[in-house]
Amino acid sequence: MSETPRIAVVVVTYNSARVLAECLESLAAGARGADLVRVVVADNASRDESVPLAERAGATVVPLGRNAGYAAAINAGIAALDREGHLDRVDAVAILNPDCRTREGALTRLAAALRAPGHGIAVPRLVSPDGHTHPSLRRAPTVRGALAEAVIGGRLAGRVGRLGEVITDPRRYRTPGAAEWATGAALLVSVAAVRDLGPWDESFLLYSEETEFALRAADRGWTLWYEPEAVVEHIGGEANVNPVLAALLTTNRVRLFRRRRGPVSSLAFYLAVVLGEALRALAGRRTARASLVALLRPSRRMRVLPQ
Repeated sequence: MSETPRIAVVVVTYNSARVLAECLESLAAGARGADLVRVVVADNASRDESVPLAERAGATVVPLGRNAGYAAAINAGIAALDREGHLDRVDAVAILNPDCRTREGALTRLAAALRAPGHGIAVPRLVSPDGHTHPSLRRAPTVRGALAEAVIGGRLAGRVGRLGEVITDPRRYRTPGAAEWATGAALLVSVAAVRDLGPWDESFLLYSEETEFALRAADRGWTLWYEPEAVVEHIGGEANVNPVLAALLTTNRVRLFRRRRGPVSSLAFYLAVVLGEALRALAGRRTARASLVALLRPSRRMRVLPQ
């Protein structure tokens, strides 16, 4: 990596005009001390003002022509950087949701974290608009963790040893260190890792694509590093209230586990997830009811995203 880190940014949009302007405006401060070489907005056929807004902000717009999903848009954005020759002129590529705002020097601090040997992905501390730290770090999915989350809930399981997949202990978010994977709303990937790992897996549409990418990176010897001094504000949270997205998130968790583990472990993981969603559905949670239906009835699972 050069002395002054050179960074390109890919922002994925889908009807994101409400939040996109502030995201793009924040990048100059977020890259303070670095060379912000290129900003690409990969657009999933937005019907609002996302595209003209991005063009007015000076970003390069890459239209996908349809709502192809998060991974497909990331791949299209990185491919555009490569075609233009920018990928060879930067050290790292930042991937951002449009509802993110990079705080002062956030991208530069993430780039500094990538200087360490073997560091391929760096992730920031994600905070809500009121400053609350999001529990964005994750452990690799396990049967034991899925069962613990089903019985005692994800928040409590995340505090007990290494049980839960979501790390909820606030002490962990004060200290830099390696993590198995993290929320994909904001991350910086070294160009070396981009080249080595290849495209993101587009079959997931939304959710679990960042899990697959991070675990695949670990398989190939790359470390994902958490840097709490790099702060990115993130609104997020739609899967917590949208039954359709919650169902997609849940079924993708099961799909990814099946790809990486054997049939016995995969069945146990599936049953643990079904148990958790069933218990929450009985408690009246709409998102859990939708997830349970999708788990039990494959014909009800989302195959394409709304256009």
